[in-house]
Amino acid sequence: MQQADDATTAALAAGERTARHRTRLGGKDVSAQVQSWQLERSYATDLPAAMRAFSGSSAAQLQMQLSGTGGRTAPELYSPWAARATGDIVRPGQSVVHEGGVGPAALPAFRGTIRSRSAPSGSDSVQVTALDGAERLRGPAVLPKPYAGFRWGHPVSSATWCVSELLRQGGLYACPPARYPDFSDGKPLTLVYASLHGGFSTPYGQPETLPDPRTYTFGRAGAPHAMALVPKKPRVTASWFPRSRVTVPGSKLFAEAWVNNAVRYDSTAGDDLIGNGDRVTLQLDLERAGTDVGQLKFIVNFAERWVRMASSVSDQGYYFQWSWPALGQRGVWHIGAWFDTTGGTHTVYPTVRPRLTAPDGTQLIGVEATFGGAMDWQLDSELYQVSLITDMPTECLQVTSGLSAIPTTAEFSHTGAWAWTKNVELDDALLPLYALPRVSGSQWEVISQIAKASMSTAEIDERGVFRWRNHTRFATRPATPDLTLTSVREISSFTVTEEIDACRNYCVQPYKDWSGIRATQGVTLRDDQIRALKPHSTTTVKYLMADDEYDVSPPTTDGGTDIERGVNVRFSTSPTGVGTVKGMVDMLVRREDGYLVVRYTNRGEQTLYTVTSDQKPSFYLETFKPSADPVDRAAIALLEDAANDPDGVASEKYFGRQEFTAESTDWVQDATSATALAKAMRSAGILPVPVIGDVDVLYDPRIQLGDVVRVIDATGAALDTLAWVIGIRTSATAEEGVRQTLTLRGVDPGARPTDSGLTPDASSSPAVRPSVSYATVFAAYPKLADLTASGLTWTRVKEGGRV
Repeated sequence: MQQADDATTAALAAGERTARHRTRLGGKDVSAQVQSWQLERSYATDLPAAMRAFSGSSAAQLQMQLSGTGGRTAPELYSPWAARATGDIVRPGQSVVHEGGVGPAALPAFRGTIRSRSAPSGSDSVQVTALDGAERLRGPAVLPKPYAGFRWGHPVSSATWCVSELLRQGGLYACPPARYPDFSDGKPLTLVYASLHGGFSTPYGQPETLPDPRTYTFGRAGAPHAMALVPKKPRVTASWFPRSRVTVPGSKLFAEAWVNNAVRYDSTAGDDLIGNGDRVTLQLDLERAGTDVGQLKFIVNFAERWVRMASSVSDQGYYFQWSWPALGQRGVWHIGAWFDTTGGTHTVYPTVRPRLTAPDGTQLIGVEATFGGAMDWQLDSELYQVSLITDMPTECLQVTSGLSAIPTTAEFSHTGAWAWTKNVELDDALLPLYALPRVSGSQWEVISQIAKASMSTAEIDERGVFRWRNHTRFATRPATPDLTLTSVREISSFTVTEEIDACRNYCVQPYKDWSGIRATQGVTLRDDQIRALKPHSTTTVKYLMADDEYDVSPPTTDGGTDIERGVNVRFSTSPTGVGTVKGMVDMLVRREDGYLVVRYTNRGEQTLYTVTSDQKPSFYLETFKPSADPVDRAAIALLEDAANDPDGVASEKYFGRQEFTAESTDWVQDATSATALAKAMRSAGILPVPVIGDVDVLYDPRIQLGDVVRVIDATGAALDTLAWVIGIRTSATAEEGVRQTLTLRGVDPGARPTDSGLTPDASSSPAVRPSVSYATVFAAYPKLADLTASGLTWTRVKEGGRV
């Protein structure tokens, strides 16, 4: 329920019926012009309402009728052809905020945008229809296609991560957004952005190395923002390819993440893995010629209260250290590292600087330091991968290139012009994914599909906050109600419905089984021409790539005479292939309209060529694909142990075996998840749970979807039960005042049937056929010859024919 002030609570307790509302369109108060309004919220589902009415998506709709003002009619002011100066207030897409309540205050009721307006000519009324934040999610749904899941045989993502990502695309955030998501020449660019909201997938960059799922979990408790990667042991490692292989020397890079050093993995539930520690490392690997790998590291040790930054080759080299007593604080930390490699041509001593924000808001920024040792320099190379090595809950890792300087306090802290609003609440991560399903349609449509597949609810509340809750929300019977409704005071009428379709005691959940599937070679492609890359210029090339092919990383630069398998390219200073170049070309890839777009930016002073030593085009692309298609299987929940399943026994005895098979989707990819869903469906439908519909109640603006109410009727239906709120319809007119109607789903199905004193009729009653005894036949036909002479068959004789 929404929280209300004391005055509103007192007015509701006193039975106050004088309702108030406030409405703003485009930020302008039009409350005095509202003639009537109606607001409706409910969970949409395609299953029997009583069985799974608490699952689905909810898009609230507000309808209003406005009158004119200042001596001008509503159509004159607000019709589609009205002057923009007045008509824009109700144009489609305009903001709407509606509040309602009793007593002196009003509570948030709706926040969204106008969808349509209708102005009957000759009247003084314009009807406006608005939808909540779901309207912001009408853009095309796009999800990445990483191969790391089936390559390693580990989950790479989850349905929860997909929901978080689709919301981010629509401008709804659960954690700080990517700093520079869009590519613009000469501007900074986000290279890797990993929210870690239930998966390692990324919209920018691509997961490469995945940890064993036994070594981590994803948790919300203590997460810096919404959900974090929580190690079960020290040094859990994951890595990502950047979407652009920027060059060193020449790049300025900023790596950051949020961690919580106050949270430890709880291993009391029989987990034999040791607890985690106090270190976190952000590591940038730089691919040099040959087998050398340069490393830029940022290490924070909260136990020993120091920060180190290193520039090395394969863990060999010097480091700078900053020690701060404030690192002893426990809580959420924002950690960041600045690496400047612009101080050289073919070799560079990086300049580094750490920046952190403590749990109490203290800003820690180290003195800038430049390396100078024999093992500290970095040679010509490209950013190969970004690694996270963590002992503690970590969220929202990102790496940015192209910044002119280390972020300012406001930029680093996301305040002022960098501020963002957290308007997403996520539930625990469910439905692990080895490969992200192909999607089509709008972001809201795909979110609704995921909600249906996972028995979850998706809704945007009265304040415009999106809430995602999975089926475990209803697994535990609530002990106390949020509100009590009685027929004596709050309820004027209601209808209770129970239906056999609500009973489902044999539930089947299909799933795609990815076990045993690994990666194999997919499509291979060689460029058909040698590309000339002019100095300080950009060359863009498009290659056909089918939608069902998995993502590829930006090309690595081969420093030898030929190219290797994978996604690679070789650059030469000569069109004949003589001379190999490293660390001179930034390479960015993106998928666009059926093409893989590769963008080469030559940072050097001379023309470079994509050519091998034997004068052939050097760009080579090889994709990964699953070694086999996932196998279709099904998890079944049914009566297995009669002694410990009295509800199941009663269900099959009194209602028979009632089967339900969920829709087969690509969102369920393992037996554990499928079994949990099948059991949840059976638990919801094992006995028919009544739906209490059309509950006309005394208006209470605090009620929200998912609330638990106690319904007491001592006169009509004679019930006293708990129920979930699954639908709310509120309307107001000048003549009738405010009317609120609820739809409720019972928490309990009630007592099991007993049929006491009843003897139910059999399910069939065939017509009785006469039958004669042997003695009767013998009396009629004493001899066999007599029976033979009659010409009767034995069946006719037995059934009484001619006897």
